[in-house]
Amino acid sequence: MKKKRLLSLDVYRGMTIAFMIIVNTPGSWQYVYAPLRHSEWHGCTPTDLVFPSFLFIVGVSMWFSMKKYGHNLNYSSVLKIIYRTAIIFAAGFILNWFPFAGKELSGIRIMGVLQRIALAYGLAAFLCIMVKRQYLWVVSALILLSYWALLYFAGGSSPYSLEGNVVLAVDRAILGTEHLYHGFGISFDPEGLLSTIPAVANVIIGFIAGSILGKGQPDIRKVLKILLWGIALTLAGIVWNIWLPVNKPLWTSSYVLYTSGLSFIILALLYLIIDVFNWKGWAGFFKVFGMNALFIYMTASLWTKTMLLIRVGAEGDKVSLYSWIYNSLCVPVLGYMNGSLMFAILQVLLMWFLVYILYRKKIFIKV
Repeated sequence: MKKKRLLSLDVYRGMTIAFMIIVNTPGSWQYVYAPLRHSEWHGCTPTDLVFPSFLFIVGVSMWFSMKKYGHNLNYSSVLKIIYRTAIIFAAGFILNWFPFAGKELSGIRIMGVLQRIALAYGLAAFLCIMVKRQYLWVVSALILLSYWALLYFAGGSSPYSLEGNVVLAVDRAILGTEHLYHGFGISFDPEGLLSTIPAVANVIIGFIAGSILGKGQPDIRKVLKILLWGIALTLAGIVWNIWLPVNKPLWTSSYVLYTSGLSFIILALLYLIIDVFNWKGWAGFFKVFGMNALFIYMTASLWTKTMLLIRVGAEGDKVSLYSWIYNSLCVPVLGYMNGSLMFAILQVLLMWFLVYILYRKKIFIKV
């Protein structure tokens, strides 16, 4: 019997991928609309919802994929979890290492987006098949409360600041400063090891959502249930923000609740429109993205790096292909700000065309 897919989940995944490409590839970082930027430190913009949405979606998908193993811990399920974790982590490390030539392993960043997804998935998967479903909320609460305590008591006098947080100290001690991200002006990794712990809760919460949606036929009661959970989690994150700031780089516990709540709400609305009301004619564009998400993530990242490496123009006045496309094709049409957005949308369309070819050939790259 062919496994039935949850179309709203594919669409949500595809929307997240498309938005990720837009926020990751503006024509110029000098010209980006505020909602398409990350918060500088505390706070949460629409862009800050992309990564936790991926983790939530991983959790929902995990419920469906683990059905074949009876949601039990056995040889096959353990092997699957370890295999997926290793492959996704390796893919992320390869992206960091690319273009390989002249890049010594001693200076390569170890962690990253895919690496966090891999570790959070692996840990959450074991917890979700070892712990009874009704206790997963307790596990998530313990993870988030423990992480809050760790940040507060093990940090410095300003435990939620860039320089004073314990995440910085732990990641430096374990990974070494040369293997961390340096985009904050210091060697601090927003996808480091310690801050991956609360990200496990994003995946577990997604798994719980999957357990609600994956049983029986689509109906309005499921929509109301996950919508209420979404509102409750979002409000809890807002209230917790009073004491523990919503902060993506630190991946604070309040950030986990806030973003997970919004993911619940978004999925509830998509589920209502697509799976309950069967209004899905508009969703094809995102479905194509959503069914080859890992491939398009890898391809988009490699293509962006390649554009930055290729030099074009007259000798002595060469610029990267990335800059040339923006300045020569986008700016003359829409100006600097809208041209920057135009460049990002062009990247979305290019990636969609590539993945559409795979979709038409029924090629779906999974791990």
